[in-house]
Amino acid sequence: MIVITAPTGNIGRQLLSRLLESAPAAGEELRVIVRDPARLPDAARGRVEVITGSHAEAEVLDRAFEGADAVFWLVPPDASLTPEDAYSGFTRPAVKALVARGVGHVVGVSALGRGTAVADRAGLVTASLAMDDLIIGAGVAYRALANPSFFENLLEESASIREKGVFTDVVDADRRAPLVAVADIAAAAAGLLLDRSWTGADSVPVLGPQDLSPNDLARIMTEQLGRPVRYERQPFDELQSTLVGYGLNEAFVQGIVDMKRAKDAGLDAGVARTPDTASPTSFEQWCAQTLKSAVLS
Repeated sequence: MIVITAPTGNIGRQLLSRLLESAPAAGEELRVIVRDPARLPDAARGRVEVITGSHAEAEVLDRAFEGADAVFWLVPPDASLTPEDAYSGFTRPAVKALVARGVGHVVGVSALGRGTAVADRAGLVTASLAMDDLIIGAGVAYRALANPSFFENLLEESASIREKGVFTDVVDADRRAPLVAVADIAAAAAGLLLDRSWTGADSVPVLGPQDLSPNDLARIMTEQLGRPVRYERQPFDELQSTLVGYGLNEAFVQGIVDMKRAKDAGLDAGVARTPDTASPTSFEQWCAQTLKSAVLS
């Protein structure tokens, strides 16, 4: 029995789709925790057990983890909370339920940066790494998917790319760093959940096929979209004031800014890309398959 949290989110939706294809042949049953079952894909109807509720709630987790062998754990960041509350605070009830129900394996969505010089001042990433340590403390076999920034973050910029030919961030225009497609994270999670021969605790970097800078992204988007796209670097204080203006928790906003500063200082550069840490989807492929329709529609 595999339990999937956040099955309607960007990663969980793709993970569920993969497991619906491959879990039956492996003799695995699937169970999901979801607030609104109506948001589940039609392909899941009658094929997964549904626990309705939030995976922040102890009672929901206790029911969901009963008889479970493995859990996919993803915390949906809540910008109304502090980073510690949003990650470790959210996860503490799960840790209790994992122990109480004797769950053996957990795959979690986390971040790159562990062991780097800036890991202790990386905002949301620091909070995510502390969440990993909390889960490890439960004594389960644990694999943290250590991810860089996602290609999908650029979908938030699709209107600006369409209307102005511009996307923004706060990192140096020429700083190359790994980037990854959500589909590749889901694939890595599916492989770990289905083959649970692993033990102990470790991280699994998912680095994409190459490091790219904002200027590289602009060049590739220009080629793939057939229109000029350029990068504009936003000052950190401007990002902070904009996010606070949206009504987000000021501590959470500080966590975002600290994470961005750490990324600009090399947070994501601590792991070498190898055949084991690389993932297949290129930015060119992702632009053609996903960004193009979002921008040109």
